[in-house]
Amino acid sequence: MLFSIIITVRNEGENIAELLESLTRQDVQKEIIIVDSDSEDNTAEVVGTYAEKYDYIHFTVRGSKRGEGRNIGISMAHGDVFVFIDGDCTADSNWLSEIGETLKTADVAAGKTVYAGIGPYLGLERVELYRKGLDVTYPSCNLAYRREVIDSIGLFDRWFITAEDIDLNIRAVDSHFSVAYNENAVVYHRARENIYSFSKQAFWNGAGRKQLTLKYGRLWSSYKPLELFKRKMTLPSMIRVFMALMGYVGYKLFGSRRNPAKS
Repeated sequence: MLFSIIITVRNEGENIAELLESLTRQDVQKEIIIVDSDSEDNTAEVVGTYAEKYDYIHFTVRGSKRGEGRNIGISMAHGDVFVFIDGDCTADSNWLSEIGETLKTADVAAGKTVYAGIGPYLGLERVELYRKGLDVTYPSCNLAYRREVIDSIGLFDRWFITAEDIDLNIRAVDSHFSVAYNENAVVYHRARENIYSFSKQAFWNGAGRKQLTLKYGRLWSSYKPLELFKRKMTLPSMIRVFMALMGYVGYKLFGSRRNPAKS
């Protein structure tokens, strides 16, 4: 089984070396494809150093949104499995081995994402969305798809600003592909370090959730609101909820509507 690891990046010069170190240590057949959305820092130089050392690392620069970048990576890939991870992550040494074990019996594999760093923005849980009883909010910083699934359901929907990974998961579930979670397939993701970046992320996540409703119709019944209210409310979690609502309402009022022909 050949794993095609697809990474979209922008200005990850401070982080990308640590990620690539963790990926080169994965004891599986692999290729690493990095799609850079016009970084303005030293990302290209850092990746170039690794590409000279490892012939299975491939790098291209294409100005694109995240979903578009992943589609470019998929078009370059030769693997049996497409694995997605972010530029500010690092992978446990057994990450891809565990993903491979999961894919022996499943079509899509999701791993455990552990947020690393210091400050008040750690430990905030995902707001899960369920489809046919399954959690479809597993993030694409730790997600793997068999090639035949993508061949069947299509690529990432380029219309999405965020939530393109949730959309892909929904389409996989709707097409009756199996999704399995493996808590031993661990990726470490850097938490947001300040209130600005944290709020910005929450805002665009809210906009992405509104995009999902525009594509699929009302989704409120797909959430579990009682579970949300049971969670401990802290100042950062309240800020996240507020900013997400702002993003949701903002996209409802001013966001572009989906053109299926451009998906």
